[in-house]
Amino acid sequence: MANKENHRRFGNIRKRESGRYQIRYPAPDGRMRTGTDTYERKSDAERALSLIEAQIIKGEWNDPERGKVKLRDYAETWIAQRPGLRPRTVDLYRWLLKKHITPHLGNVPIAKISTSAVRQWRADLLDNGVSVSMAAKAYRLLRAVLMTAADDRVIPQNPCRIRGAGDEHAQERPVLTVSQVFELADRVGLRPIGNVRKIKDGTYRLRFQRHGAMRTHPEIFHARAAAERALWKMAMEGKADSTQDRRFRAMVLLATFASLRWGEVSALRRMDVDLKARTVRVRVAFVERSAGGLVLGPPKSKAGRRTVGIPQSIVPVLKEHMNTYVQDEPGALMFPAAKGGPIRRSGFNTRTRWVDVVSEVGLSGLHFHDLRHTGNMLAAESGAGLKDLMARMGHDNVRAAMIYQHAVRGADEAITNAIDRQLGARDDDDDEGTAGALVPAG
Repeated sequence: MANKENHRRFGNIRKRESGRYQIRYPAPDGRMRTGTDTYERKSDAERALSLIEAQIIKGEWNDPERGKVKLRDYAETWIAQRPGLRPRTVDLYRWLLKKHITPHLGNVPIAKISTSAVRQWRADLLDNGVSVSMAAKAYRLLRAVLMTAADDRVIPQNPCRIRGAGDEHAQERPVLTVSQVFELADRVGLRPIGNVRKIKDGTYRLRFQRHGAMRTHPEIFHARAAAERALWKMAMEGKADSTQDRRFRAMVLLATFASLRWGEVSALRRMDVDLKARTVRVRVAFVERSAGGLVLGPPKSKAGRRTVGIPQSIVPVLKEHMNTYVQDEPGALMFPAAKGGPIRRSGFNTRTRWVDVVSEVGLSGLHFHDLRHTGNMLAAESGAGLKDLMARMGHDNVRAAMIYQHAVRGADEAITNAIDRQLGARDDDDDEGTAGALVPAG
């Protein structure tokens, strides 16, 4: 049946006092919705109604009311409802939201965020001194949040469409030689014999032992840290006596040659290390929250639960360490802090003077995680297959393992050298007039 004269089949249009036209239409839930925009011409309003009707028929209509929620509120809910996030990831997301996203876009209704607004937000971050790497992290979080909004039909499409904005160009990390690993392991336990005391005028006096006798350093220091640094440097240079605390030597060697993360190696128990079988079992990992809490949970990925072989060369070091520093109970921590509890990364860095040690051995800027990176490179150099590398590294996707395989070109170089030898043989044959000779395929 034909529509009544001046009556539309879907929705209606009314002219406002301003002379512009506004649309109303029934949504799929039966409620009437008023269009958020107004139109100068009635024909434009009719086209808008027709478009909305087509979207509803195709199931592509987005409720404009849902798009009025502010980005800050939507993102906070998104983080809270995200399943399987590790505690440190939650902390990172909340920090990025608070520091880099909310101040710029937090009060904007989610449906009002356009690609141009996202582009301007990113440009402002970079102009204000935020690094490309940090801006990429913030962009990836915003993109993930708005992708969910698009999937849930809160917005018609994700406005984060800036090519390359989420890419990080991480600095290439150093790879240690085996001798450097052992030198580092020996250095982290070095402790000078001496002391620093504050005198009446607020300055500091340094005393140190040399050839068994205590001596006073001639210099006066205005800060305790400067005096302690001078004492440590004297021990490194052999100008002061020192002792060797070997409790962290085994930690450095095991983290490197078993490719363990900090959280994994710091959570190891006596029962996880089998010296007879030469294996270490990774079951759990410590995670340090940004607020300072220490959480014991599963490893970084499902593949993180694994059993890794221990090289025979470091078994004596581990045996000495377990006999000297680890309690007899199966659940005793392999690498406890001074008071017996779990060791924190900050405590390890302070106790070992990590920054000074790595600088002293010519590895300034080395991170503890670079030990695992070194171990992964050694594993890749063995020629192991992709699945075996993934199992040892604790990765559940092939990307990282393939990076190490590509970085180690030993097999490819062997192939290239073999081809070179054949080319050299051909050159010799050409000299004898055999160029172009046919040989049987097989």
